[in-house]
Amino acid sequence: MAKRLIPLFDRILVEKILPPSKTNAGILLPEKTSKLNSGKVVAVGPGARDRDGKLIPVHVKEGDTVLLPEYGGTQVKLGEKELHLYREDDILGTLHD
Repeated sequence: MAKRLIPLFDRILVEKILPPSKTNAGILLPEKTSKLNSGKVVAVGPGARDRDGKLIPVHVKEGDTVLLPEYGGTQVKLGEKELHLYREDDILGTLHD
């Protein structure tokens, strides 16, 4: 079984960040309260090629927190981890503190 997946071309491997299910005071939150689709970039492909064959690098790097679309991506399971594979065009943006 594979231990590490390295994406090809302009694909990005993301581990989704699950929103908290309860507050610090112990109040349980409904599932739909904080529906922010975000994830942490685990691995990044080298980039795509343009018509001339030049490499176009990917704009995100490992460790970035990104905003994801509600639908899309390919679900990948490595061991116990559930990861998602997206094209760079599918990523909506990066999140910064």
